Amino acid sequence: MQRLHNVPGQFLVEHLPQSTFPEDDDWVALIRAPEGLTVVREASPFTEAERWVGFYGEPDGLDVPGTLAALVQPLADAGVPVFVVSTYHADLVLVPEHRLKDATEALRGAGHQVEL
Repeated sequence: MQRLHNVPGQFLVEHLPQSTFPEDDDWVALIRAPEGLTVVREASPFTEAERWVGFYGEPDGLDVPGTLAALVQPLADAGVPVFVVSTYHADLVLVPEHRLKDATEALRGAGHQVEL
């Protein structure tokens, strides 16, 4: 199984040759799709919207099958919603903050090591 860490409050994901990140914005991930842009950013203390917390695994790379499925299946079985941002090395799995305990229990129950 996987060893997971709680996502730090601030992080930067880099592995996009020939691209640059805006230096004047605080976003964490941008996902552009035909229906629009999805932005993941750190929540400020004044944010009223639902907050998400994340788990990030040890780097596996792109050639290891089933790593994401091994994380989201136990969460789905526990009824925990997820939002996933995949990086070159591993997946960032976000869950609603109020479901952190449920998510941690589900992942540990599936044999994953979770460090909060």
